[in-house]
Amino acid sequence: MKMMIFYYYCWNSTLVLFLLYVVYGSWRRLVWRRKLPPGSVGLPFIGETIEFISSSYSSRPEGFMDKRRLKYGKVFKSHLFGSPTIVTVDAEISRIVLQSDSSSFVPSYPKSLTELMGESSILLISGNLQKKIHGLIGSFFKSGYLKTQFTDDMETHVHALMDGWEDGDRILVQDEAKQIAFKVLVRGLIGMEPGEEMQYLMEQFQQFIGGLISLPIKIPGSRLHRSLQAKKRMTKIVKRIINDRRREKKKNRSCSNQQQQPRDVIDVLVNDDSPKLTDDLISDNMIDLFIPGEDSVPTLITLLVKYLSESPAALLQIEEENAEMKTSKVTKGEELVWTDYLSMPFTQNVISETLRLGNIISGIMRRATRDIEIKGHFIPKGWCVFLYFRSIHLDRTIYDDPHTFNPWRWQKKKKEEEERSSFTPFGGGRRLCPGLDLARLEATIFLHHLVTNFTWIAEDDTVVNFPTVRLKSGMPIRITRKKKRIYPSSHTCEC
Repeated sequence: MKMMIFYYYCWNSTLVLFLLYVVYGSWRRLVWRRKLPPGSVGLPFIGETIEFISSSYSSRPEGFMDKRRLKYGKVFKSHLFGSPTIVTVDAEISRIVLQSDSSSFVPSYPKSLTELMGESSILLISGNLQKKIHGLIGSFFKSGYLKTQFTDDMETHVHALMDGWEDGDRILVQDEAKQIAFKVLVRGLIGMEPGEEMQYLMEQFQQFIGGLISLPIKIPGSRLHRSLQAKKRMTKIVKRIINDRRREKKKNRSCSNQQQQPRDVIDVLVNDDSPKLTDDLISDNMIDLFIPGEDSVPTLITLLVKYLSESPAALLQIEEENAEMKTSKVTKGEELVWTDYLSMPFTQNVISETLRLGNIISGIMRRATRDIEIKGHFIPKGWCVFLYFRSIHLDRTIYDDPHTFNPWRWQKKKKEEEERSSFTPFGGGRRLCPGLDLARLEATIFLHHLVTNFTWIAEDDTVVNFPTVRLKSGMPIRITRKKKRIYPSSHTCEC
């Protein structure tokens, strides 16, 4: 009898809890419907993903967003890449989300990307560990030591490349920029010099990056499986270098108490005594940081050439500024240093405008870790937030004639807060890209040598915006060497 009473109470308690759960869930969904931004979640399971991707492949990738912004406003709900999503093209909301910590938002990426990056990637981790790694790498990237090394390496590779160009040669800017940028970045990250191993690493990385946006299927022969195998081969190389550095560190400590200047990012991370900085974590993050060398920086350089080719006035002004800088340094018997490159205002304005118009990073996704409300817009726990930078950068209420390449717009002073909110080509907040100054430096050096030594005629080419931004034909140009070549003092002048 007692057992029957016990089961009776258990059953009733369970039933009550179940009913409370159903009532709470119904109430919660009702609240969501009332507080969620307007919009449509599209078809079952796939949502509006197909329409978004279709728009991304078109000549106006922001068309998907523009259509909904006109109908619903700058914040609306959707369903993208398998997740219910709040989309925002509002600059202030983007800033708030970017500056939030992991108690509110964490990174969210497609499954194929998370598989390839690994759990310890700086793109995926949150909290104190992310803050520590970002701080270590960011401090080194800002150092004069690394900027000087990047400048010397870029100078060496650019001279080696451009000295071999002859009048009438057809140059694919995108391919040439990739070769240089990858070599420079990999040396700064893991200290590897150009050679057969560097070439092998580049080949494996190209195999790896091909699967970042792919179907999450890991069977042998699939795109994702091939990429994972390529990562294993790269990891083996990087871990060997890490082991060498750890042995070197132990040997140096036994001989001297003085800590040597870090030569590269591996040194920076190995020199830190935190037990959380494991070999797996370091190798994963080195491979992730290769991406700017293969994708972001070469794309920036390629777009610079495209936009300048289409704007004779901007090209003339940038030629004059760079020629003046070079002449002044050669006259003094000096070489250009990294501070010279970054001090040319119009050149930096051209780079800013290229970043704004080109939108190499069109947007990022974050996942809400709790129910949160921003500017009256409700974001439920577990939903994604898509910060679509492209629409902000092309917002006519922020930028006059936004689809026109106009580097002179950057001569107008903006309030710091406004600029930070409406111009986010490198992200922002706690995850601001630590290599933003190095990206500008590399692009400036390549552009400097191109405009001071060559004229060119560009062939028509089309920008492809998905899954990554690139030029369809690689940005072909026909070059002609200028009559006078003025190199720094370490090179001879030719007339």
